[in-house]
Amino acid sequence: MKKICIVTTVSLTMKAFVVETAKYLHNKCGYDITLICNDDKEFSDSLPEYIRFIPVSMARGVDLSVFSSIIDFIKIFKKERFDLVQFSTPNASLAASIAAKICGVPIRLYCQWGIRYVGFSGVARKIFKFLEKIVCANATDVNAVSFLNKNFAVKEGLYKDSKADVVGRGGTIGVDLSNYDISKKAEWREIIRNKNGISKDDFVFGFSGRVSADKGCKELFTAFKKVSENNENVKLMIAGPIDDKSGSDDEIFNWAKNSPKVVFTGQIENKEMCLHYAAMDVLVHPTYREGFGMVIQEAGAMACPVITTDIPGASEVLENEVSCLLVKPADSESLYEKMNEICNDTQKVKEMGENARKFVEENYERSIMLNNQLERYKKLLEDK
Repeated sequence: MKKICIVTTVSLTMKAFVVETAKYLHNKCGYDITLICNDDKEFSDSLPEYIRFIPVSMARGVDLSVFSSIIDFIKIFKKERFDLVQFSTPNASLAASIAAKICGVPIRLYCQWGIRYVGFSGVARKIFKFLEKIVCANATDVNAVSFLNKNFAVKEGLYKDSKADVVGRGGTIGVDLSNYDISKKAEWREIIRNKNGISKDDFVFGFSGRVSADKGCKELFTAFKKVSENNENVKLMIAGPIDDKSGSDDEIFNWAKNSPKVVFTGQIENKEMCLHYAAMDVLVHPTYREGFGMVIQEAGAMACPVITTDIPGASEVLENEVSCLLVKPADSESLYEKMNEICNDTQKVKEMGENARKFVEENYERSIMLNNQLERYKKLLEDK
């Protein structure tokens, strides 16, 4: 029986991107699966008995405690003798990759779900690029989250083209369409709009995620303010928490907080997001950097077209001018033009939404993505 260990920094990542894969790998191939992240008893108790959990303390951000984490991993890897260790998220990847290399784990798989330093500049960019290079050098194989992210990494010298692969069309575990019942869209739309004081006649731009500068929120608010000045029945629904470092004291953020046309719902549980996508006419996702855009897949699953930035990851999820519209990153004027254009073309919104749902069904449905991952693991374990 092949022994696989999957490492992330926190349990939230495990729940969102790993657990379903772990269950699938065990049930289909009988792999012995161990999950490692920061201690979380509730998470540990929620796992099926055939998945083992080992807690390892890992700080978030740059912290010297990483050396303690490396020692913990070395002890575990020497004892367990895994056939494959998979790591993702920055701190977990740094510590686990070093330990796995020291212990001679035969397959060290780095799931590069994003390239963190892309959003940085100056000294910070140099430091985090250096750390990314260490992780990539320690890995025997890399799962790049998308083709353009892979191309970028190769050009940056993070690894050679032959070291990395993209699973399917990209992404991680896709979307469980059983949670996105399109037949309930009208019902869910009415529920959420009534709850938030939004008229059935309003055109609603939506945003899902953390309100922060690197998610393009300053450009979003700037563009929407201009759209709202030219169009009476428009609203912007923000589904997510406000980051402490969002720059929320800026003038445009203050305008958004006080505008009757901007609705802040706060943090929404993932199981409730399908209702919120149903209430949106268009999801706006003007991020500066992206892995593969899970929120874009989720919006598409609810037949909600997307406006996003023309960058690796975000631009690859859907089809430009078919199910999404692409804009320049960090450019509020480019974003305004597309937002203003689409809110006055309801037929285009309808067609693009239908195309988005179909594309998600054909490419990102959960069972398709899990099977793609299974084939990748089988190939790695057989080849090594």
